[in-house]
Amino acid sequence: MSSKKIAELLGKDADRLLNHKCTTIPKETIHAPGPDFIDRSFVPGNRNIQVLKSMQSIYGHGRLAGTGYVSILPVDQGIEHSAGASFAPNPIYFDPENIVKLAIEGGCNAVASTYGVLASVSRKYAHKIPFIVKVNHSEMLTYPNKFDQILYGTVQSAWEMGAAAVGATIYFGSEEATRQITEIAEAFELAHQLGMGTILWCYLRNNGFKKDGTDYHASADLTGQANHLGVTIQADIIKQKLPTNNGGYTAIGFGKTSPLVYSKLTSDNPIDLCRYQVANCYMGRIGLINSGGESKGASDMAEAVTTAVINKRAGGQGLISGRKAFQKSMKEGIELLNTIQDVYLAKDIDLA
Repeated sequence: MSSKKIAELLGKDADRLLNHKCTTIPKETIHAPGPDFIDRSFVPGNRNIQVLKSMQSIYGHGRLAGTGYVSILPVDQGIEHSAGASFAPNPIYFDPENIVKLAIEGGCNAVASTYGVLASVSRKYAHKIPFIVKVNHSEMLTYPNKFDQILYGTVQSAWEMGAAAVGATIYFGSEEATRQITEIAEAFELAHQLGMGTILWCYLRNNGFKKDGTDYHASADLTGQANHLGVTIQADIIKQKLPTNNGGYTAIGFGKTSPLVYSKLTSDNPIDLCRYQVANCYMGRIGLINSGGESKGASDMAEAVTTAVINKRAGGQGLISGRKAFQKSMKEGIELLNTIQDVYLAKDIDLA
């Protein structure tokens, strides 16, 4: 897709996003994505050779192979949002094989899904596209719902089915966060021992993060700190929602922050807000991928391109987009995934 088409999809935001110059956290301080990212970021650290091979298999697959960027298809919504809510718009995805087929045909770097989904087709597909096995989830049948993530499978079993990486979610800020942090830190340590990469969904969950009619679950300062906790327990890639506002700490009145976060390190431009998320991932030493969000129909393509441009220009490494892709026909889903990838392949869209 041409840069002109990307600009058309951005609409009125095209100039604000494509021509923005970041003066908050300079691009020169960011460890930018690139073909040699594994060499630059992981080789100097403590990851063993098998982990390097596994991570390289993800960065080296699909249409974005060799760029340092990733496009991942995540389909864990059958548990996280219920199978009915997720797959009723396109029932073919009740069949796990179609999830993997969409990732392959869509040119993705990897497919991320549940222990059960990937186990059911692992012998047929684990050598054809990197598997990211999500080992924990919420569950939607407890009433009232609660903010918790529980283990559904084991790291050992993920390794046995040929996974390149394991994924997990922590609900930072929730009552169960302490247990989840401890549990997933141990799971990630074992995954690394076995030679797999680790990807962490760094989400916030606390009713107190809503104040005076504003939801701060996606504020740059709170999500940035969640990212910082995620890289601390040695996640190799951080998945985070794109920031939609800022000032969660100050609005809610808890924790510790600095006025400089708001006056110097961020602005109201979404690229600068996302760059603060990147900065909290050790200045990009650990890749930040943003989520694609729910499917809204006709606006999905424009929203996906907007998120991709913001993530790329901020110094992020890609998108992990699920519902926007699988809640459509497979043809339309492939087109959406390819369009996202085209943003990362566009050489004239670079760090702000």
